[in-house]
Amino acid sequence: MFPENIGKDLSLDEVSISNGELYTILTNKEAKGGKGALVAIIKGTKTIDISLVLDKMTKEQKQTVKEVTLDFCPSMEASIKKSFLKAKIVADRFHAQQLVSEAVQEQRIRFRWKAIESENNATKRACQQKKTYQPKIYTNGDTKKQLLARSRHLLFKPESKWTENQRERANILFSEFPKLKDSYNLSMMFRSFYEHTEDKGIAREKLNQWYQKVNEKNIDSFMTISKYVQNHEEKILNYFDNRSTNASAESFNAKLKGFRALVRGVRDKKFFLFRVAKLYA
Repeated sequence: MFPENIGKDLSLDEVSISNGELYTILTNKEAKGGKGALVAIIKGTKTIDISLVLDKMTKEQKQTVKEVTLDFCPSMEASIKKSFLKAKIVADRFHAQQLVSEAVQEQRIRFRWKAIESENNATKRACQQKKTYQPKIYTNGDTKKQLLARSRHLLFKPESKWTENQRERANILFSEFPKLKDSYNLSMMFRSFYEHTEDKGIAREKLNQWYQKVNEKNIDSFMTISKYVQNHEEKILNYFDNRSTNASAESFNAKLKGFRALVRGVRDKKFFLFRVAKLYA
């Protein structure tokens, strides 16, 4: 715990130090990942463990914190609410976008398993008839199974960033699987909500429009993620006050992982954490 490094804008995240053992790390954004960035490094992710450490700060130190960015971890959120009563909680936009993108990928994977099953059945029938099964080949050279497997990356990107090959593949994909096109459009609509909105009030309106569009399309995975977004709506909308993200925490975690690789793993955790403290606290 390094309360002298406390600031008004903090980031909270988790990182694996050794063998998948998780630590919660609280950092000060103002230090930009350098000396004085580390406020606390806590073993575990339980609310009680985090709160016990953060409660060692004085009341004055806690009151200096105005904003904390984090992902959707309930235990971390609960510890922040308990320790920093005046702090506004901001849900990280990249985690929100990732959840929506995963809903698209869930659709793609579901169609891919169906394509594999269909190919297996067709191969079995051809074998019984003593014939050789020849799958349908699309104009870009893909079979249906390959089309779905090779479309993974293009579904993460906006259409403006597709290559010519990806554009051709997407046209075939969406003509074969219209529901996947609907999922992709919903994902890009959610992305646009973040990228092309400045005002919090307008952001709320756009989010309501996205809910309506999700209800119209009635895609199971998006119905689930829509309810999840609604449950965390205020924390998501808090992003538009200062456009704060958890990127600083992710960057700090990457530094720790790089440091761990540089020293060829962690044999002595206490000594490793001591060195981290000397570098970043």
